[in-house]
Amino acid sequence: MSNTADFTQGSILKKLCRFMLPVLGALILQAAYGAVDLLVVGRFGSTSGLSAVSTGSQVLNLVTFVVTQLAMGVTVLIARYIGEKREKEIGAVLGGAAVVFTILAGCLFVLLVLFARPISVLMQAPQEALALTASYVRFCGCGILFIVAYNVLSAVFRGLGDSRSPLLFVLVACLVNVAGDLVLVAGLHLDAAGAALATVLAQAVSVGCALAILRRKKLPFTFRKSDVRLNEQCRRFLAIGLPLALQEFLTQLSFLALCAFVNRLGLAASSGYGVASKIVSFVMLVPSALMQSMASFVAQNIGAGNVKRAKKSMFTGIAVGVAFGIVMFALVLRKGDVLAGLFSTDAEVVRRGFEYLRGFAPETIVTAVLFSMVGYFNGSNQTLWVMIQGLIQTLLVRLPLAYYMSIQPNASLTKIGMSAPVATVVGIVLNIGCFLYLNRRDAAKRGAE
Repeated sequence: MSNTADFTQGSILKKLCRFMLPVLGALILQAAYGAVDLLVVGRFGSTSGLSAVSTGSQVLNLVTFVVTQLAMGVTVLIARYIGEKREKEIGAVLGGAAVVFTILAGCLFVLLVLFARPISVLMQAPQEALALTASYVRFCGCGILFIVAYNVLSAVFRGLGDSRSPLLFVLVACLVNVAGDLVLVAGLHLDAAGAALATVLAQAVSVGCALAILRRKKLPFTFRKSDVRLNEQCRRFLAIGLPLALQEFLTQLSFLALCAFVNRLGLAASSGYGVASKIVSFVMLVPSALMQSMASFVAQNIGAGNVKRAKKSMFTGIAVGVAFGIVMFALVLRKGDVLAGLFSTDAEVVRRGFEYLRGFAPETIVTAVLFSMVGYFNGSNQTLWVMIQGLIQTLLVRLPLAYYMSIQPNASLTKIGMSAPVATVVGIVLNIGCFLYLNRRDAAKRGAE
């Protein structure tokens, strides 16, 4: 199998797209088996089960996204070492990551299994769906080791410049999840619990495939048992990943709070928001793929000392993302009800889902700009800034605005949905300011030399 990809020369657009497309494919499949849970429960389960999967998946998303951002430190550090021709350091990175993330998985297991019901209550799950929500969270907690391992292994592959292998094992996982949902939910009528079991089983299979591929892959470094310990590389990748993980944790908490705000509006609003959230997860895949790909692309070029090429890649990513975002904006705004109808046959749930999508629609365009800039800063090791700007837009803009909209006498999901694009625009302004500041600072340093 191939070694590593070289992002330091050749066409930026061609190489970025070639690397991004498998990342996008993996994200699409990952979102697909999450959407299948909702679709199958919506078709063969109950409205309470649909609400449970909607609310419970918000909790699981918090865990998954935080782990992904923490693992971004592994991705950036590996890519940086490749750019600097220091591949021999990568074995210690992998060994340290194995220890750190195993400890994290153990802590998450205890939290999600023992406190599933209090978490569901905190999420203000509708009383009719409370038991099913707790069950969904508890079953996902039992399989949290596989969920963490999958995301860490994906980070390792991306750091090595290989975005195709994760696409393969997530494809297998998607097929397993679809089969599991059909058997456990449609066949055995296990409702939300069946959807959770299918998700965990799919993640376990994906981890097995990832380990098998990693063993066969021709690696540019040597990995020894002695590398599996807490070492200096742990401090380095945590220094990159922890600010991102903290920012993502608070961001996802804001989405959980948003879910709680919506749950106060009733069961139909809760289920409609859950349906809309699944559609949103698909719409956001291209910006997310750009962000993940950009981090590897930029880190390798920064490591090779090619700063100008790293900056140019950010603008290339913005152009690609905005072009796609315009198409998604039109689709969501004009056909959002049709998309919502794919996940539920309940007319009121579909109406409330479309109601949220109308307010959210501008986010499809502005997120492409924000995520490309965030990917650039991640790859440039400016993760502390990424955390700061993320906290500002989340805690000072999105969350207060969504809460304010939810307590109005004429509260609607459309107005609540508008909080996302407003916050993203604030984030773009902040990142432009930081980019210009860093450029002036670097220019002044070069002038002084």
